[in-house]
Amino acid sequence: MTEREALLKKISTYQFAAYDLQLYLDTHPDDSDTLAQVRRYRELLKPLIREFEEKYGSLTKRQEDGNNWDWIKAPWPWESEEDC
Repeated sequence: MTEREALLKKISTYQFAAYDLQLYLDTHPDDSDTLAQVRRYRELLKPLIREFEEKYGSLTKRQEDGNNWDWIKAPWPWESEEDC
């Protein structure tokens, strides 16, 4: 597994955990412990996303800059690092 793949896996793991806990909060809105966990995962995500975007470009297309098409230059999910 490349460094890029490992970082993407870590990001997706934290995103999934935050999303899954958020779904739980839809039915248990007063659970302060779970809300704290969601916030913790979101805070853990910020530096990982920043690191990924500094090294490999945007994870998503952003509306901030109309000329930012860097995301399209990254390998597609089915392309391995060796193919690029």
